[in-house]
Amino acid sequence: MKKILFLHGFFASGQCVPAVALREAFEGRAEVLTPDLPIHPNMALELIRNICDREHPDLLVGNSCGSFYAQMLAPIVGIPALLGNPHFQMTAFLGERIGTHEYKSPRKDGNQHFVIDEPLIQEFAELEATQFHYCNPLFKDKVWGLFGEQDTLAHFEPLFLEHYNLSFHFPGAHTPTAEEVRTWYVPLIEKMLLREH
Repeated sequence: MKKILFLHGFFASGQCVPAVALREAFEGRAEVLTPDLPIHPNMALELIRNICDREHPDLLVGNSCGSFYAQMLAPIVGIPALLGNPHFQMTAFLGERIGTHEYKSPRKDGNQHFVIDEPLIQEFAELEATQFHYCNPLFKDKVWGLFGEQDTLAHFEPLFLEHYNLSFHFPGAHTPTAEEVRTWYVPLIEKMLLREH
């Protein structure tokens, strides 16, 4: 059975709406792994790499910050990726949100609160500076972008197209609804899984 590794956005968890919708859509056809990612980006990248080493997923699917991670790791781990509304400037996003926050969906460890502070923003800044360093010509057609036309948070399609060739649109906002996941994400994921074999 094929395996899909879904990487959620910054305020989310492995139980967010897109994660649950993907698990339901591929039930019986593919295993969808939806881990809770640590708030610290280097810890998140390490966790994702460990999962890739252990589970050998066929595809990475990200949303927002999860797409930021997927873009960096895809050529390193050799796995194609679908980037939903990738946020390539997390420092700007976080800089406006310093303080204590609550996750928007439940996390397995039961901890629903987290803090955005300057050291966290600095961690993201270091990664942002090198995020496209691993791009290579072999992955220009293996990393696809999916951009919501009503997205008010991330506007990075031009930057994406500087590095990759395949970009798609859907008529939704930054975080897709379950219906949008079924209608727009699932067909692209199916196409990507077929391309690999």
